[in-house]
Amino acid sequence: MSSHSSYKEFLRKWAPLMVLLLLCTIISVIYPGFLSVRNFSRLLTASAAPLMIAIGVTFIIIMGSIDLSIEGIMAFCGSMLAIIMVKLGGFSELGYLAIPAAILISAACGLINGLIHVTLKIPSFLVSLGIGFSLIGVTMVITGGERIPLPDRTFRLLLTERIFDFPLMVYLAGAALLCAWFIQRYTALGRNFYAVGGGEHLAYASGLSVKRIRVLGFALAGVFYGLGAVFAVARLGSVASNLGDGYTFIAITSVVVGGTSLMGGNGGVWQSLIGVLIINVINNGMVLVGFPTYIQQGVLGALVIISVALVTNRKRLQIVK
Repeated sequence: MSSHSSYKEFLRKWAPLMVLLLLCTIISVIYPGFLSVRNFSRLLTASAAPLMIAIGVTFIIIMGSIDLSIEGIMAFCGSMLAIIMVKLGGFSELGYLAIPAAILISAACGLINGLIHVTLKIPSFLVSLGIGFSLIGVTMVITGGERIPLPDRTFRLLLTERIFDFPLMVYLAGAALLCAWFIQRYTALGRNFYAVGGGEHLAYASGLSVKRIRVLGFALAGVFYGLGAVFAVARLGSVASNLGDGYTFIAITSVVVGGTSLMGGNGGVWQSLIGVLIINVINNGMVLVGFPTYIQQGVLGALVIISVALVTNRKRLQIVK
């Protein structure tokens, strides 16, 4: 391997972490309160739901696919969470069953995504886009276009219960991250995601059931979308059809900024964690410094383009499947 290739590989692997550390250093110099425990808690709380969504997207992109149904799944899952919890008498009664029910519903939405994608051989971004819009429409019918309050105090302990100054949802997000890493690193399914993303024809030749792997990948992503919706509802204390607004952009941006290639076959959940932190550090830092929203959006947009240029091997012709 040439020194130039080694340098590019080093850059792709470690650049996101170096960028994160550099951002934290610059912002802390400009605004010393950035590194306070209170602000750090705020930063991690804001990262919990996006991290869950980014983990799901990571598995999809590793397979070389793309998922644009995130906002619809989150809205539908969140509305069902609220309705089931209220119907069952609140969290302190049987309402706690609403959480696994909502996650199962989200997984089922992902499963449908995958089945339509592989059965009808429609590109994943088109299938997921259609499913996402459909679910937003269903959510608007269910909610009547209104915001559903969910002030259940026990459920909101995810946000209000603090351990060493950090909300409970931060620790649960960390546990979910470890589970995702275990799946990615130590299970046959996780390894098969890389095999499919690295070359579908080679995966077929190796005897892998590519269609089955893709369907399971979308279902698994749905599980993490459901967790993200639960965290988002706990943080907001209410549900509406716009619950997932912006999460598609944030999740895909985080995954790419973290170093996972849109071409599939490489990357991972730890890289996505770095990407989520970079995005939230930028947003948090700009709010502290006082930059307007449109500048934040412009910076994030430029960051996506730069990240894709750094992590993508543009000699390959195909980007997404």
